[in-house]
Amino acid sequence: MIPFLSLRPGPDADDVRVAIDRVVARGWFVLGPEVEAFEREFADACKAPHAVGVGTGTDALALALRACGVGAGDDVITSPLSAAFSALAILMAGARPVFADIDPDRLTLDPAAAAAAVTARTRAIMPVHLYGQPADMRGITQVADRHRLLVIEDCCQAHGATCGGRPIGSFGAAAAYSFYPTKNLGALGDGGAVTTSDPDIAARLRRLRNGGQTDKYRHAEYGVNSRLDEIQAAVLRARLAWLPRWTAERRALASAYRARLTDAPVVVPPERDPGHVYHVFPVLCRDRQALQSQLAARGVETLIHYPVPIHRQPAFAAEHSEQCPVADRVCNEVLSLPLHPGLSLQAVDEVAAALYGTPAT
Repeated sequence: MIPFLSLRPGPDADDVRVAIDRVVARGWFVLGPEVEAFEREFADACKAPHAVGVGTGTDALALALRACGVGAGDDVITSPLSAAFSALAILMAGARPVFADIDPDRLTLDPAAAAAAVTARTRAIMPVHLYGQPADMRGITQVADRHRLLVIEDCCQAHGATCGGRPIGSFGAAAAYSFYPTKNLGALGDGGAVTTSDPDIAARLRRLRNGGQTDKYRHAEYGVNSRLDEIQAAVLRARLAWLPRWTAERRALASAYRARLTDAPVVVPPERDPGHVYHVFPVLCRDRQALQSQLAARGVETLIHYPVPIHRQPAFAAEHSEQCPVADRVCNEVLSLPLHPGLSLQAVDEVAAALYGTPAT
């Protein structure tokens, strides 16, 4: 059996245990020294002046939008191919998601489609760096600059990625990250963060995540309860040191897949930027159900990211009529192969053999 991934701590297990024990011994569990230290260290890793820890990646997106002044009456252009939480965060901020189609190679927001979706109501563009592949930020920022729009980056699947050699998260007003356990940098529960270069946005984020308080029991504005806890922050600090090694492993595994799948009965989306960090490794196949069954029969677990484009989800379909044919096609064909730190090259060989329908060597 080749599982899609394993969430149990591996070589980092001792570091994680030490981090947890440190918090338990201190007896401080919310908004304490671990969160403050993680915010500094994560900001440094992202080459960002500020990072603010929050409860989830969804909250990170919603609060980033709110901190930048996006709200009721505003449209935010985003991708229809992502976890639905990307667009739900726009609704949480009081704004309206507008879906523009994706680039057929990158599988991220197409700048030309985004430009065509701009109206007088448009306030921001929210590209998603999907599967670890950076979106076309050069094209997207050109559209934003031309129409004087904010850019809020969804980096929830792309910790440590770069676009044209520049860190993702550095192209817009703010960027959101998720630390859900499956992410490249995952906690042992939920967690998120927002990075920004603007000290005023950072200060507002710190208010918004804590009920809008300026100090204890004094609420200057409507906020929420979305605080990264001390144990998760300590775990993330421990794992942050492992992230470069894990990213190198992901890239090596992806390279091995590409070398072995050149003639496979699937389409492997190209790597459009060497800054790709391979959160997942997707392939496209017209008869996905048959392929997934073929792989399962050989003991290979696969997942689908994502079977339904967001604009066709019941939560959004009633109010949206956007046509996104590329996203529709990709959602019908995409299949994610196992790829995670600790996966062996032998396992990659076995997955490739299962794809070809030949015995493993």
